[in-house]
Formats: sequence, C-alpha cells, structure tokens
Amino acid sequence: MLSRIQTALRQLEASHDIRILYACESGSRAWGFPSPDSDFDVRFIYCHPADWYLTLDEGPDTLDFPVDDELDLAGWELRKALRLLRGSNAALFEWLQSPVVYYEAQDFRARLASLLPAAFNLKAGLHHYLGQLRRGVEDDLTGEQVRLKRLFYALRSALAARWIRERHTMPPMEFALLRALLPAALEVEVAGLLAAKASATEKTTVPRPAALAAFLAEEYATGQAAREQLPVRRGPGVADELDALFRELIGR
Repeated sequence: MLSRIQTALRQLEASHDIRILYACESGSRAWGFPSPDSDFDVRFIYCHPADWYLTLDEGPDTLDFPVDDELDLAGWELRKALRLLRGSNAALFEWLQSPVVYYEAQDFRARLASLLPAAFNLKAGLHHYLGQLRRGVEDDLTGEQVRLKRLFYALRSALAARWIRERHTMPPMEFALLRALLPAALEVEVAGLLAAKASATEKTTVPRPAALAAFLAEEYATGQAAREQLPVRRGPGVADELDALFRELIGR
C-alpha cells in the first residue's frame, strides 16, 4: 500500500499540474486503533504553479476521488489549507500531527509545527470534538449492540475534548497519548475492547458497555458546560507568518 499511495501521489502531480507538499494518514490507522479491513485515509496538501494564483477568480481548492475498498484519497490546496489553519480547523491540526507521513516536501510540516500552538483556538477545538462526541452519545451508541468502530470514535473525541478542557492545549492525534486522561476504572474494559478491535471488522458490534457509555455522556455534558470558561487567545496570531510561508512556497 505504501508503494501504491506514493505512486498515486506522483500521478496526481503529473495529471493535475500540482506539487504535493505533504501527505499523511488521517484515520484510524493514524489514531492507533485500525481494524484489519480499515482503508487508508490519505490526506494531502498541494500547490499550483504561481500563475494559477494570479487571476481575478479563484479556482477549485480541493481534490476528491472515489473511495475504493482500500484507499480514500483527498487533498486541499495550499491557500485553503493555510486559511483553515489560521481559523483553527481541527482536522488540519490532526493531519499535521499524524504519525504516518507518506510524503513531505521542503520541510512543510516542520515549518508549520512551531505555529500550531499559537494558531489553535481552544473553543473551536472543543466545539469540533464535542460535535463528534454528540453523534456517539445521541445516535451511534444508544442501542443494545453498538459498532466497535463508532465506540472508539466517540471515546477518542471525548478524550480530546477533555484534553482541551483540562490542559488548555492542542490535543494529540494519537489515541495512546489521549488515553492518559481515561479514568482508571475504565482502563481494563477499554484495553479489552481495543484488543478486540485489532481483529474485528469495520462492522463488528459489541454489547453496549454501560460504564463507558455513561462516561461519554458525562464528558459531553461537562464539555458543553465548559465552553464559555475556556480562555480566549489574545495577541497577533499567526497570520503574518502564514502569509510569508505562502508567498515563499508559491515563489519556489
């Protein structure tokens, strides 16, 4: 798959006249709890030649492709990506922390790493993860049997929201690091479910774990109540640095 992914990226550069700056894994394989049949969620950031930007009208800023059984491939154009970073888009912060990097040009991720803490907006991040947790609490985990995949999606979102609420910093992408905030009383149960997921399919279901479901509901309610108490970032932000990086990369 690594060879297939890198070949696909090179073909995209040639067929769309773009330059890929960064490509990474963004789904369960990067989070740390894939199933054997999990697909590869590859996300990339790309730029066009300089002339593409020197027009009155902006062109399309995403590349999306049909998903097959193994590969889910999608990318954002550089200007779009940097605007979203400036606006504290949580998905982009995850991409830039991914432990699985398929390609990087011109130290792209390293150049952005120092800007991430200042660009991250606590309230926006909390809103993002509570939105994902809400789906679990209100929809996915209400029956007697629940999909194991959705259970871990909700748990990861709950722990990321708790990280923001308690530590006032950008949460890590990897579940193993977020797990430090899991209550000790749930450790054994989560470890067992994690072991089961390693050999389960994407559609495997398990009996609804009552204690874990109660924890997720409590975290959702606590996160909702904490929205207004989070500190607001003040200062110049990172707009100037992102503008400078954009001009430099397009110039190259």
